[in-house]
Amino acid sequence: MISHLRISKARLAFILGALAMLGPFSIDTIFPAFAVMQGALQVDKVAMQQTISMYLLGYAGMSLFHGPLSDALGRKPVILTGILIFTFASVGCALSTTMPQILFFRVLQGLSAGVGLIVGRAIVRDALDGHDAQRLMSNISMIFGVAPAIAPIIGGWILGWSNWQAIFWFLSGFSALLLLVSALALPESHPVEKRLPMNVKFLANGYREIIGNRKFRLLAYAGTANFGALFLYITSAPAFVLDLLKLNEQQFGYFFVPTIAGMVIGAFFSGRAAGKISGVRLANIGFAFCGLSALFNIVYSGLSPTLHLPWAVLPTVLSAFGIALVFPILTIAILDMYPNQRGGASSMQAFVGLLSNALIAGVLSPMLSDSGLHLALGSAVFTAVAYGMWRWYLAHTDKAQLPEASQDAASLEPTDEM
Repeated sequence: MISHLRISKARLAFILGALAMLGPFSIDTIFPAFAVMQGALQVDKVAMQQTISMYLLGYAGMSLFHGPLSDALGRKPVILTGILIFTFASVGCALSTTMPQILFFRVLQGLSAGVGLIVGRAIVRDALDGHDAQRLMSNISMIFGVAPAIAPIIGGWILGWSNWQAIFWFLSGFSALLLLVSALALPESHPVEKRLPMNVKFLANGYREIIGNRKFRLLAYAGTANFGALFLYITSAPAFVLDLLKLNEQQFGYFFVPTIAGMVIGAFFSGRAAGKISGVRLANIGFAFCGLSALFNIVYSGLSPTLHLPWAVLPTVLSAFGIALVFPILTIAILDMYPNQRGGASSMQAFVGLLSNALIAGVLSPMLSDSGLHLALGSAVFTAVAYGMWRWYLAHTDKAQLPEASQDAASLEPTDEM
């Protein structure tokens, strides 16, 4: 029980994990319906890909405000408002009959979908410190990780007995349930006396300070690029599953289930390692798995003229496992840089990542998803950039301030300014 919030850690992890599911559900559930929607709306594959990139642009733009709004108004009101808007946007998508209408409501979904993930990170650090925060973050990652695995399966099932609009009706029902659960069970973790003023000048100065911090940039870029290696495959799932693996709309699970299983196992291991393995060492292990994934992927895709299971998805499993080890370490370190602006720091971290994801979905995925080798090379570049940013961070950090094996992951954040 987290005494000052009057909620158990398990219940809080479940609620925050479920809230974080809105994002991947919004993307992955509609993947099986891409071909059907393409015909119904009379658009091409590139236009359908924009339903992802436009969603992500909305997600990225609003991510700058979710955190500061929660710093000023409290965590719970911001979360409830965001879920309400998402529910309305999902109904709008279900009732849309043209591509411009779909894109409008997809942007609106994006503007609201990130509220649970971004504000949820701030709630974790409001509630807990050190090892406990890393464990809770890892537990949330395990719950959150289920969403990308089951979302396309749910989408395929829905498409099997109904039309593509039913997928958006499902999303509206899911978000309405989350709204009810959050209203009844989610506590407020940010008391009035700790809230910050919400004004443009204060917000601009805060973000200028955050983005101007080299330590923040290096860690944010490392996390963004590391996840980008996997997100390239996630956003290319329709082409990867249907065109390259030659599977059907009901078989997206062959890609997503093992991949997300790797992420869930990695998150479990990260939680168990808290307080036993230093943050630096755990992150290095995670990057090693990502590097192994990239190497195997390039060799297999280069030597095999056609992709086959299970070898084609083994690299994404290894990558997801490594990402799950790295991500909690980097995120907690970033949040600890700004103990009085955790919402703002979480928002800026999300903004950097989402801009990258929008670029991947709208530009790189259409360019690279024509072959397995192109995807493998693109993914490997992201992994190399991520590791380079991480090593740069370590090189500019006083070694005496890095955590020892007995210290917690949050102590990764050094106190010197670069």
